[in-house]
Amino acid sequence: MSAVEDNPAEHRFELLIEGSHDVAAAYYRLDGDRIVLTHTIVPERFSGEGLGSKLAYGTFETIRASGRKAVLLCPFMAAYYARHPEYADIVAPENPLD
Repeated sequence: MSAVEDNPAEHRFELLIEGSHDVAAAYYRLDGDRIVLTHTIVPERFSGEGLGSKLAYGTFETIRASGRKAVLLCPFMAAYYARHPEYADIVAPENPLD
């Protein structure tokens, strides 16, 4: 499996799916030093193969390495975080005043 790559031109983190030309993607927008994760897409034909979790793991690790914080508007990313509280250090509240 490929590593997750940031594609700033497309505003998304990408996971190239080996053996295909398909990409799983976590879309974001920037808000100062925060990365607001808005939507995650895994091609339906790869559903159930754990690609979403691999994408989420790589996304959180990439954000951690960047020194930024993540805001989880995407329900999938929020659910992943609920199962992986070890990322509490990089998850910011939706409202920066919280």
